[in-house]
Amino acid sequence: MTDILPSYLRDAWWTPASATGATDVRDASTGEVVTRVSTDGIDLAGAIVHARTIGQASLGALTFHQRALLLKEFGIALTARKEELYELSKRAGATTRDSLSDVDGGIGVLFTYSSKGRRELPNAQVYLDGPVESLSKDGSFLGRHVYTRLPGVAVQINAFNFPMWGALEKFAPAFLAGVPTIVKPATPTAYVAEAWLRILVETGKLPAGSLQLVSGAVPGLFDHLGLGDLVGFTGSASTASRLREQAAPGVRFTSETDSINASVLGPDAVPGTPEFDAYVKQLMVELTTKAGQKCTAIRRAIVPTDAVEPLVGALRDKIAERVVVGDPHAEGVTMGPLVSLAQRDEVLRAVGELEAAGGRILLGTTDAPDVTLADGSTGPAPDGAFLTPIVIGFDGAADALPDAVHDVEAFGPVASVLAYRTVDEAADLVGRGGGSLVTSVATADPAVAATLLARTAAYNGRLLFLDRDDARTSTGHGAPVPHLVHGGPGRAGGGEELGGIRAVLHHMQRTALQGSPAMLTALTGVWHQGAASRSDRHPFRKSLAELAVGDQIASPLRAVTLDDIETFANFTGDLFYAHMDEEAAAANPFFPGRVAHGYLLVSWAAGLFVDPEPGPVLANYGLENLRFMTPVSPGDEIRVVLTAKQITPRETDEYGEVRWDAVILNQRDEIVATYDVLTLVAKTAAESDAAAEASVAPVSAEVTA
Repeated sequence: MTDILPSYLRDAWWTPASATGATDVRDASTGEVVTRVSTDGIDLAGAIVHARTIGQASLGALTFHQRALLLKEFGIALTARKEELYELSKRAGATTRDSLSDVDGGIGVLFTYSSKGRRELPNAQVYLDGPVESLSKDGSFLGRHVYTRLPGVAVQINAFNFPMWGALEKFAPAFLAGVPTIVKPATPTAYVAEAWLRILVETGKLPAGSLQLVSGAVPGLFDHLGLGDLVGFTGSASTASRLREQAAPGVRFTSETDSINASVLGPDAVPGTPEFDAYVKQLMVELTTKAGQKCTAIRRAIVPTDAVEPLVGALRDKIAERVVVGDPHAEGVTMGPLVSLAQRDEVLRAVGELEAAGGRILLGTTDAPDVTLADGSTGPAPDGAFLTPIVIGFDGAADALPDAVHDVEAFGPVASVLAYRTVDEAADLVGRGGGSLVTSVATADPAVAATLLARTAAYNGRLLFLDRDDARTSTGHGAPVPHLVHGGPGRAGGGEELGGIRAVLHHMQRTALQGSPAMLTALTGVWHQGAASRSDRHPFRKSLAELAVGDQIASPLRAVTLDDIETFANFTGDLFYAHMDEEAAAANPFFPGRVAHGYLLVSWAAGLFVDPEPGPVLANYGLENLRFMTPVSPGDEIRVVLTAKQITPRETDEYGEVRWDAVILNQRDEIVATYDVLTLVAKTAAESDAAAEASVAPVSAEVTA
């Protein structure tokens, strides 16, 4: 790999015509040249135009579900070849355990977004946000919010420490939203990014223009960006500030930057408790995973004054027991080098700043250690970027600690231990970090947890509460998950990555639509009250191929008697006084006297609209948004109007989901209840016939899954 590392531009691999001025990228353990990086002569303007035209067209032709399934295919392809990625990552200093967070973590992001995209987004290209807003008395003028994809390109600038996970956490939500991506990895680990992207290209399933790679510098890139484009940056706060100033108005700029994360040991978590043990283990993991080169690593261990010495002693023992520093290619190594000699020197410079501010090294050393070499022997590695874990202590009261401990980030296996006397003092120390990605708290005391939540949540993107009940199952202080927000306020950048569907919506524009029910139905693909309906034949007799939004059945009236109410009450055991005691019910401000059970009415409604014979409707798997509006008294009558509201075919199955708008009305046409009915419906009549002949067990299993 000592040739120039290629970029992937306009759906083809590209390298500079000349190697003049190329940067050498070296093995973190041995100093050997791994590859060379240069973008001399690169056509960034052409790459952006390609993304905005070809990439936008190819992704725009797909629905959310189709894009989600492609993410699954990408995850499968990377899983099949992840051993190659593990091996390559060792040259950047990553142990196999480190690769679990980078390689497997990145693959997990793809699978998670594939799953969430199919479960939480429609099989469409427009996402509805929130309920309908009625803007006129007669319902002829409505409003609602929608999200549509941005028309530009997502430029994703990544840090060196997670060349796979860090890129895929940005790529997956952008791809799912339908926005093409240009990935710019950090130079020291760009060869890992090139490897995973090459695997995706080799699947032959990447939509044209949807993903490009720039292996090196991006001079003048921001000159070509404008309204509709996005930049997602991970790195230092100073670089983020400089890039933000270059971005033109209208370019969305999201950053995830320096973070002096804290971890608080609760006053109840004394030595011998599960919480103390969990805290020590977590601190050891955060110091050594990726050699401490994580934006989420613990930089400040905030502990009660009398726990400082026991903590440092327990941590020393844990490191001696578990940590072997050396070349990741060697058997038994659990902590590799930093990514480069330059990065090691930067960490040592930061340690020097902390010492100059009054810190003293309680554990570890700044001297170059003897390490386990690739051949299994032990000795010095003069060309390797090795450090041992370092813990720094500060004397004095919490409110008198130097600013440096809250400002200087040694981006490596380094943490400071800060003592506190009260929980409020601990909260103050957390806040002095100026905004963090994460703070963790080890405590079994809900009162301590509640105080720290109230005092520190505003300074953090994520809070982890660690106790004996979740210590074994917790993903850990430093492990963001794609279901939840990854980002933080203030110094941490103020942006968000991951965060489930929230992250997808970052790549889309929220717009308020106003119009008639018919127009909103046409624009969104979802039926709105007041739009046209059709009652040619029972909609339950129609397959997805025949069913249309607006297909409707209106039932006849059915009378509700006192006997019906009492029979239902005695049969179900629901003897609530509003149904059984006239005097007590009349005293209730919501009821005129005894009333029918809401669930009786919903059950009867099903009987009024259902077509009982086998057919395209395979299963009813739920109700949503149920609201009871008007009580029903003995002697009243009810009817139901059921309308096909939204049709969502499943890409991988022979059936889809139909959401029905259900409205129960009384004899005065007052609305009694509203809700959505969810059913699974065969795509064609032939499939419904086959389903009717088959056992119902497979359908039940699918619904459960």
